[in-house]
Amino acid sequence: MALFYAHGVPIGYTAIMLALMASMGGFIFGYDTGQISDILLMKDFLLRFATCSSPTDSSTCAFTDVRAGLIVALLSIGTLVGALLGARVADWLGRRRAMTVECGVFIVGVIVQLATSHSWQQFAVGRLISGLGVGALSAAVPMYQAETAPPQIRGTLTATYQLFITFGILVAYCIGIGTRNISGSGSWRTLVGIGILWPLILGFGILTMPESPRWLTAHGRYDEARISLARSRGVRTEDVDGDKYIHRELEDMRSAIAYESQVKAGFVECFKPARKQLYRTLLMMTLQMFQQLTGANYFFYDSFVTQIILGAVNFVCTFGGLYIMEHFGRRMPLIIGGVWQSMWLFVFAAAGTAKDPTTHKGIGSLMIVSACLFIFGYAMTWAPGIWILTGETFPTRTRSHQASLAAGSNWLWNFLLAFFTPFIVKAIQFKYGFVFAACNLTGAVIVYIFLYESSDLSLESVDAMYNDPTCKPWTSSKWSPEGFIDRDDMIAQDRAGAAESKTAGGDDARIEKVGLNRDGGGGGFNKNGAGRDPSMDTAASRV
Repeated sequence: MALFYAHGVPIGYTAIMLALMASMGGFIFGYDTGQISDILLMKDFLLRFATCSSPTDSSTCAFTDVRAGLIVALLSIGTLVGALLGARVADWLGRRRAMTVECGVFIVGVIVQLATSHSWQQFAVGRLISGLGVGALSAAVPMYQAETAPPQIRGTLTATYQLFITFGILVAYCIGIGTRNISGSGSWRTLVGIGILWPLILGFGILTMPESPRWLTAHGRYDEARISLARSRGVRTEDVDGDKYIHRELEDMRSAIAYESQVKAGFVECFKPARKQLYRTLLMMTLQMFQQLTGANYFFYDSFVTQIILGAVNFVCTFGGLYIMEHFGRRMPLIIGGVWQSMWLFVFAAAGTAKDPTTHKGIGSLMIVSACLFIFGYAMTWAPGIWILTGETFPTRTRSHQASLAAGSNWLWNFLLAFFTPFIVKAIQFKYGFVFAACNLTGAVIVYIFLYESSDLSLESVDAMYNDPTCKPWTSSKWSPEGFIDRDDMIAQDRAGAAESKTAGGDDARIEKVGLNRDGGGGGFNKNGAGRDPSMDTAASRV
């Protein structure tokens, strides 16, 4: 039974639950990221792992920049490797079981950290192992959400991954407040140990959700794919065989996968110019890089009070991001967000450079306000938007590999910034903000020139749009599959078709038209027939 209707199309309870459950992968990363800054300040942790003048006085202890950088940043090295390996695992085991295995890897890393007594190297290696699981999840979760969610709410559901990252960070901050005054190693071991709970929830909970229908279709398991589609669309099992929309969507997947199967899937194919594979791979790797270069993490390694304030702003504003990315598309929010973020970073850097914020209260307040306004824009645009695009930009055949490369780019730059930021800040202090401001403007320009608008389209239609030679990024918001005037017309016909299906079963001829042309199922890349593939026409004609 449908939970609600989006654009007149039924959305099932399962679609919401699978997005929330899978997003626990983001919560795991957020929690692990949020806890480390507080752990490095805990007295027992300092006495055990820092360099101390007195073995009993934590005030004499301090981490060198290199040691602190390795403890923090080795997680990112693990995530980089995990993201690249995650593609193979997700294709081999399926999206759900891959996530369960990756949760197990994360738990192993936590256990290694908890077993540490006086070796900071062992603690860092534990974070490296946990990073393998987090990195693989970062590739699998957005991909699973995009492949399973209905197109009408795909942006919102995929953006919950970023929402849960911010929630995890905030929860870690709050738990850190409660544990920091526990005597002995319980202060940091409790904070780290609670981290085992989150992968247990995801690892077992995700198995109750349907498998990706696109993965099932790619492996010839069509009946299971049909049931998976029905569950997320709110269609009862006994009504699946007579539901034309489920049948049409499955046939679109079959025809697209049949066409893609002519090309061998692998990392090499991700860098071939054909079908804009190289274009899309480099585009998403670049956008993931610029998500790190927005400078958001620069603020989250600040003082504890600042972290709490920004963590709360980040979490609350991400709810706005769910609405914005769904209702205003992908391109415009990222462009406006990049300009907005750049503006406030310039204010932040200029204020900190002009006066010492520690001695001038007004300057300090201005910098906190500008940081909050930066996070306000970031949380609603670049934070969720890039993860949404990672899940929906690539074709099914190579999606797991390209998503892994994109996520790997994010983690590589996460490591570089986490490790080198302390050295850079010591050298240029708040002028560092000018660097990030310039990066935000550059990111906005890249989005305008190269990114196609993929909102409201099925994943198969997104692939067709990128391969339409008449479609340009700056005109892509009006693009629609063959048979429609524009994207608004496509949405209107989908809504009308769903209404007909709910009431009288719909007119077969009209539904067939929508089935053949919507989402590229008829093989057309544009309204003039450019780029048509006969094999796709044959498959779609069976609808």
